[in-house]
Amino acid sequence: MKQQLLNYQPFNEQEEKDKEFLLKVIDQKDVLTRKSKGGHFTVSCWVLNQSHDKVLMCYHKIYNSWCWLGGHVDGQKDFKKVALKEFQEESGLKHVKFLMDDPFSIEILTVNGHIKNGAYVSSHLHYNITYLMEANDQETLTIKEDENKGLQWFGFEEALKASTEPWLVENVYKKLNKKIKMIF
Repeated sequence: MKQQLLNYQPFNEQEEKDKEFLLKVIDQKDVLTRKSKGGHFTVSCWVLNQSHDKVLMCYHKIYNSWCWLGGHVDGQKDFKKVALKEFQEESGLKHVKFLMDDPFSIEILTVNGHIKNGAYVSSHLHYNITYLMEANDQETLTIKEDENKGLQWFGFEEALKASTEPWLVENVYKKLNKKIKMIF
């Protein structure tokens, strides 16, 4: 991942600053695991349908909002493999492909303190790597009930309106949609 970060071409100032920071922390002890309490690496999946006019979102139980799919890398060094696993677990879909080999987006996300599995998790950072993927919107979706309350395909503008996380909408989801328009 370090080499991919070194090669990554930032899209905007946010990505420039976050790339700089991610390169400083990537070699820290335990940064690929949740043992690193201040921050650790995660992956997210921005999943388009086969027509590239919709994105798959899940209704996340902790955040109480429609958001992208993904999760913690939990010690794995192959981030794409983690993204695929997280996507398949959270959506129930088995047929998915990466639209790019390299990360589509990078961002550092703040996570407020919350309760997970009955225990308090302190506020921390997610050093996030986003992958662009494609899945069939006609396949049957399966909710991962311990994490999500729903799964739904949204048009790009609908996805922005559905999310109740203003910072993510303004700084991440809008950016992802702009990048998609440049590609397709």
